[in-house]
Amino acid sequence: MESFSELIKNRRSMRKFTDEELTQEEVVTLMKAALMAPTSKRSNAWQFVVVDDKETLQKLSRCKEQASQFIADAALAVVVMADPMGSDVWIEDASIASIYLQLQAEDLGLGSCWVQVRERFAAPGVTSNEYVHDVLDIPLQLQVLSIIAIGHKGMERKPFNEEHLQWEKIHLNRYGGNDSECGESE
Repeated sequence: MESFSELIKNRRSMRKFTDEELTQEEVVTLMKAALMAPTSKRSNAWQFVVVDDKETLQKLSRCKEQASQFIADAALAVVVMADPMGSDVWIEDASIASIYLQLQAEDLGLGSCWVQVRERFAAPGVTSNEYVHDVLDIPLQLQVLSIIAIGHKGMERKPFNEEHLQWEKIHLNRYGGNDSECGESE
């Protein structure tokens, strides 16, 4: 990695992967990053299922009605879940672990894409969470937040163009205000 700024500029969602498998060292490095993700009160309420079995990846690719099919072509999928009884901020903690996985993947030169599971549907009346629970035999107390698909990049993506930064969404000291309106005397 050259710098964190370059890493976040180059990390783009990758939905096309090559057939190349990941090495054991790459998988261990990815999972170390997930396990180092900070959690509230060091609750570590998250857990992960690492999937490299092609048949299971194919099943997971149907976890949503759309926008999850590319999981089937990934070398690896990491199912990120947590126990809501273990932390009231399990969603935030699992989200941080998910992005740590994606940033580590980019640092290794791999591509990744976040697949949202929480609050999504696999089919009418069947939540994505229920579907993934059934596929992977996940205990009921755990809730699935996301699936991070990871693999060798199957296409080139241009780095984020800083000209598209939405500076208007940054507010100083208060929403929509500036310092001269805060009652300062001139």
